[in-house]
Amino acid sequence: MALRIEPFDGAIGAAVIDVDLAQPLEAEERERLIEAWNRYSVLVFRDQQIAPDEFLRYSRYFGDLEVHVLEQYLHPVHPEILVVSNIMEYGRNIGIPDAGRYWHTDLSYLDVPSRGSILYAMEIPEADGETLGNTLWASTAAAYEALPEATRAWVDGLQAEYSLSKRFQKLADDGTKHIELSDEQREKTPSVTHPVVRTHPATGRRGILVNEGHTTHIVGMPEDESQALLQELWDHTTKPDFTYCHEWRVGDVVMWDNTLTQHLAICDYALPQRRLLHRTTITGERPY
Repeated sequence: MALRIEPFDGAIGAAVIDVDLAQPLEAEERERLIEAWNRYSVLVFRDQQIAPDEFLRYSRYFGDLEVHVLEQYLHPVHPEILVVSNIMEYGRNIGIPDAGRYWHTDLSYLDVPSRGSILYAMEIPEADGETLGNTLWASTAAAYEALPEATRAWVDGLQAEYSLSKRFQKLADDGTKHIELSDEQREKTPSVTHPVVRTHPATGRRGILVNEGHTTHIVGMPEDESQALLQELWDHTTKPDFTYCHEWRVGDVVMWDNTLTQHLAICDYALPQRRLLHRTTITGERPY
């Protein structure tokens, strides 16, 4: 049975039906998925059962894979897989426990941010029959296109600074217990400058890149004006009109186009409620 792509109501996302990601895909199927990925930004696959090597094979259909800078949370056999989990073993987290706490675009703190990410859910927390730890995605393209024309003209040429250390400082300022960056990890992730608005490499659509998790300030703008504009853009980008909330189930695979999205993990669970996902990250190109 040929795979089907069913767009969600709203600005972002589509479900992919009748596909088994544990099996190799034909060239035509891969092309359809790439086209849908570029068009809908978020693709949702339900009821998957995939081993790590199968997960990697599927992920590589979309490009080369990155190895995350937080090496302590990499899969012990497959370093291209980042483990996302709050589970503790021998006194330490087996995966990154606080991923996605703020709205962000993956790896926007790198000189070359990722093109996309793929998450596979193996354990999902619940309470009283309700799913916990859900994830929100925002279409930064739909948000940009809804800005007043004068605002688009203003922000189009601006540059901003992005920093991984900024995210960790935010966690500390908020009083959140979290992991610490090593000196080596800080050296590997110096602050970088990217546009406030970036262009999708395949479609040419433009979207808002500045995000709460990684953006420090707008270059060349007084601090008060910079923070006011950033807050305005963050609040606008994450309006319900531009977002999709995914209620996780075990066996879900969700992939997203990092170029034109931001996302937020809802941290409404704690041990003994367990959460375990595997993530791959697809290499990208410098924003323009």
